[in-house]
Amino acid sequence: MAGRDTSDDYLDGYEQILADVCVTGRRLTREELESRRDVGERAAEAGFGLRPLVRGYLASTRSTCLGLSRASLDHVLSAVEQAVDALAEGYERAQLVAVRQEEAARREFIDDLLHGRSDPGRLAERAERFGLLLSHTHAVAVAEGPRAYDDTHPAARTVEQALVARFGNRRILLTAKDGRLICVAPADQDDVLMYFAKQAHAATEGGRVAIGRPQPGTGGVVHSYEEALNALDLAERMNLDDPVLRAAELLVFPVLTRDRQAMADLVLSTLGPLRQARGGPGPMLETLIAYFDSGCNAAEAARRLSLSARAFTYRLERIQQLTGASPADPVHRYTLQTAVIGARLLDWPSKEL
Repeated sequence: MAGRDTSDDYLDGYEQILADVCVTGRRLTREELESRRDVGERAAEAGFGLRPLVRGYLASTRSTCLGLSRASLDHVLSAVEQAVDALAEGYERAQLVAVRQEEAARREFIDDLLHGRSDPGRLAERAERFGLLLSHTHAVAVAEGPRAYDDTHPAARTVEQALVARFGNRRILLTAKDGRLICVAPADQDDVLMYFAKQAHAATEGGRVAIGRPQPGTGGVVHSYEEALNALDLAERMNLDDPVLRAAELLVFPVLTRDRQAMADLVLSTLGPLRQARGGPGPMLETLIAYFDSGCNAAEAARRLSLSARAFTYRLERIQQLTGASPADPVHRYTLQTAVIGARLLDWPSKEL
């Protein structure tokens, strides 16, 4: 079995360079500098430390310098400076390549993880390298804010530092994709996801966070991620104010729109008559939205719309006249509220149904 590398394994040609410098007093040639860069790269690729590498070169220099005159010593020290600088440059070059390769591998893994484009077995093997055990159940939290974020953005770094300081080396994956911040965590660690939501909300200057439902297996992350994205899209269309949304609490909305044509028919048959109102259906629809969002509290709804109580009551009466449905009647209210939800989901009346 071969032994581990020593600094002597990376000294080839160095002593001959110093000997020639002692005689001629010249600086290192371009070829000699490149040879030291190559040595530095080889050492880095082999996992040999830069400090022991430099110590080995200094030790070799010390033995070469014994008995040299002051003038020769100055030449040698100048050569050493050049050689060590070239070593470090090559070493750093190899490290940069390794970092870029690691980043590319991580990015490829994240794309495959969130889109389910890889063989499940192979994906599970790669996941362990990045701290995930895909045999477990996971949930995904997604945060979006007023701007796009990547892994190098200060917001991403702030959130990462906060989670590492709080939870250490738990099996958590933090990343950014498509301008959003993402946290993948085991489903039994809801505290991680909620802390991520709190930190991401602050770091993105009041951004919104959605948390998908816990899902098992290698495809579970994909499903939870898609649920979180759908929750963010739904919040945008429904003008939901909550900073943290749970997909599990929003399941009623996908159910309502599963039969799009039926929902469109309900919206048009129930709210279509509002087109006859002065100013079109928009103000009347806003009135119903404010009324239902305020828990059917007319005074609160009027305040939200900056209307007097009398003006708001008039609108409700006009809605009843046009639609034949009274918001105060429990049966009518259910139909109206469902139609209003459908209108918001289908973006009516801005879009024709």
